[in-house]
Amino acid sequence: MGYGHLDRPAQFMKGVGPRRADSLKKLSVGTARDLLYHVPRRYDDASTIQSIESLKVGDDATIRGRVRSSGVIPTRSGLRIFQAVLQDASGMITCAWPGQPWLDRKIREGDQLLVTGPVKFFHGRQLHPREFTTLARAGDPGQGEDGQEAGTVFTSYPATDALPQWVLRRIYEENLDWLLEHADEEEYLPPELRERLGLPGLQEAFRRLHRPRSLDETEPGRRRLAFDEFFFLQLVQALARYRQTEVEPGIVHTRTNELIRPLHESLPFELTGAQARVLREIYGDMASPRRMNRFLQGDVGAGKTLVALFAMLLSVEGGRQGALMAPTELLAEQHHLKLQELLEPLEIPVALLTGSVTGRAREELLEGLREGRTPLVVGTHALIQEGVEFRNLGLVVVDEQHRFGVRQRMALVEEAEKGPRPDVLVMSATPIPRSLALTLYGDLELSVLDELPPGRRPVRTLLRYPSGRQEVYAGVRKELEAGRQGYIVYPLVEESEKTDLRAATQEYERLAREVFPERRLGLLHGQLPAEEKEAVMRAFRDGELDLLVSTTVIEVGIDVPNATVMVIEHAERFGLSQLHQLRGRVGRGAEASWCVLIAEPGEMARERLEVFAATNDGFEIARADLRIRGQGDLFGSQQHGRDPLLRFADLTTDAELLEQARALARKVVAADPELKDPRHERIRTILEHRHAERLRMWKVG
Repeated sequence: MGYGHLDRPAQFMKGVGPRRADSLKKLSVGTARDLLYHVPRRYDDASTIQSIESLKVGDDATIRGRVRSSGVIPTRSGLRIFQAVLQDASGMITCAWPGQPWLDRKIREGDQLLVTGPVKFFHGRQLHPREFTTLARAGDPGQGEDGQEAGTVFTSYPATDALPQWVLRRIYEENLDWLLEHADEEEYLPPELRERLGLPGLQEAFRRLHRPRSLDETEPGRRRLAFDEFFFLQLVQALARYRQTEVEPGIVHTRTNELIRPLHESLPFELTGAQARVLREIYGDMASPRRMNRFLQGDVGAGKTLVALFAMLLSVEGGRQGALMAPTELLAEQHHLKLQELLEPLEIPVALLTGSVTGRAREELLEGLREGRTPLVVGTHALIQEGVEFRNLGLVVVDEQHRFGVRQRMALVEEAEKGPRPDVLVMSATPIPRSLALTLYGDLELSVLDELPPGRRPVRTLLRYPSGRQEVYAGVRKELEAGRQGYIVYPLVEESEKTDLRAATQEYERLAREVFPERRLGLLHGQLPAEEKEAVMRAFRDGELDLLVSTTVIEVGIDVPNATVMVIEHAERFGLSQLHQLRGRVGRGAEASWCVLIAEPGEMARERLEVFAATNDGFEIARADLRIRGQGDLFGSQQHGRDPLLRFADLTTDAELLEQARALARKVVAADPELKDPRHERIRTILEHRHAERLRMWKVG
C-alpha cells in the first residue's frame, strides 16, 4: 500500500529546511506525519475577538492588531516595561508587559499579534497581556490586506524560542493541503464502521484539528484521533492476550468441592457479594480450555487473599499445585500466616519460600514442590530462582502486580514447560479507574472487588494544619496509652536545604527525644538495607515498637491489627491514591481507627484533601485523583520521552471510546490473529510502522 508520503522528512516540507528541521525535532516532529499529529495547544475563536475601540477598563479581552510602535520603558523603581501599540481597523491601544524587556527582541513593528488579558486604567486604557501569539511577521505575504485569514478560528501550537508560533503557523499554512491530501493513507476504518462509531474519517479529523471553521468542529476531530490511540494500544494488548491465553493450551480445572466446600463451611463469616461474583468469574476461566489471565483489583481490606485461596484450592482439587508470589518477605510472611490460619481446619500444608529459607529446610521444601507433596507455596522472587521446580503447577497468583515486571510475572508461568501452562491471577490493592486499568493491563481480564466485608469499621480521617500539631500528638499519646500502636509518615528520608519539608530521619530523633521519650519508636525508610527494614517491620508487627516513623515504604503491606492511628505530615505532597494506600495500614482490627492529615494551608491542596477525607472508597478516590492530577502523572515513566502513551485521548472523559476500541481490537484479533486478511493489511502496516516499539516492549515485558 502507498504508505510512504507521510514518511517524508520534515526538512523537505515547504518553509522548513535543515535548521528548522532540527528545531522541529525538539518538538518530536521528524516527518510529515508528525506534523499532522502535532497536537494544537489552544484555539482562539475570532468571533469573540473584540474591536479595540469597544474595549472598556475592567474587560478581560482578546484583540488582534498590527504593531504600530514598540519599546522598553524604565520606571523609577528599576522595573523595565515592554510596551507595544496595537492597531486594528477601529483604533489603537497600548499593551504593556511589566518586567519583560526581552520581548523587544521578539516583537517588531508591523507584526500582527493576537493578545488576551485584562484592560486596566493607566493614562487611559492599557491592556496587560496574559498571553500573546504572533500571527504574522511584518510584510508577511501570507496575509490579506488587513491580515484576515480564511476561517474564524486561530490554531496555536506548542512552540519554542527557535520555532515561534508565527513560523509554525506559516509551515502549516503552506503544507496543510498536501498533508490532508495524503492523510487517508492512514485510514484503516471502513466508512460503515466509522458511521456506527460516530467518528469522522481521518482526513476530515485532521482538517477539523488544524483548520477548524468553528470551535465546535475540533472535538469530533480529537475524538477520532483518541479512538485511534486507544485502538492500537488495545490491539497490541489483544495480540499479547491471544498469545498468552489462546495459543498455548490451558488447563481445564475440575471442581470436586472436597476442599472448597469445607473451607466455605469453616469460615466464621459469609463471603461478600463482590467476592462471590469474582470467584464465579475466576472459576469460569479456570474451567475453560483457555488459559486464565485475570487482573483482580480490590480495595484495601476487600478480601483478595481469601479469593486467591479459593482459586488455588480449585487447582489443588484437580491434583495440581498453587503458588502465590509477593514483592517483599514481610508480605509473603503475612500471606503465609493468613493462609495457614484459614487452612488449619482442612489440614492442608502451605510452604513459605523466601531468600531467608536456606540449607536443609530449603532442600526439603524444593523436594516437596518437585515431587508434588507440597500443594501450596507462598514466596517472593525466590519462587522464580534457579532450582525451583514444580511437579504440576496449576495456578500462579501474583500480588501487588505493579511491583513486578511482566517478565517476572511470566517467569513462573514459563516454568511449567512440560505440560499446559498454569493459569494466572494478578492482584493489586491499588484501586485505579477502569479506564486506566484497561489502558495499562488490557491484556488481562478485569475483576473488581468493590465491597468491604461487613463489620469493617471505616477509618475516620481528619484534616489539620501545622499549628495544631501538639493537639495531634496528644491524640496519638492517648491511643498508645490504651495499648495500641501508630504510624507517623513523612514524604522525605533526609532533610534537604532546598525544601523545608520535615524528614523521617530527623523527625524520628526529635520525636524520640522530645515528644514520646517514654515510648519505643522505630524508623523505617527505603534507603535502609533490606534486612534492617524487615527487622523493623517485624518488631512493629510483634508489638515490640509502639510507634513507627516512616516514609511511604509502608504503603503496601504491613498488616498490624493493633495499629489504630496514623499521622501523615505534608499530606499535600502525596497523590490521593497513595494517601489511600497509607490509610489502609490502620483500621485492620476491631478498634476505631484514625488517620490525621497535617497539611500546609492552600486552596488547591484543601480541595483534594477534603475529597479524600470525605470517603473511604478507593475507587471513588482513584477517579478523583485522575480528574485532579491528570493522566500524565498516573502513567509515570510510560508517559515521558519521545512517544507519550496518549496525546489526544483523555481517560476521564473518553471511557466509552476506550471500551469501543477494546471491543474492536479483540474482535479483529479473534477473527484474524496474524492480521493476514487483506481487509486488515492497513492495520498491520500501521502496527508494524508506528507501534513496533510497543509491540517489542510487550514481547519482552
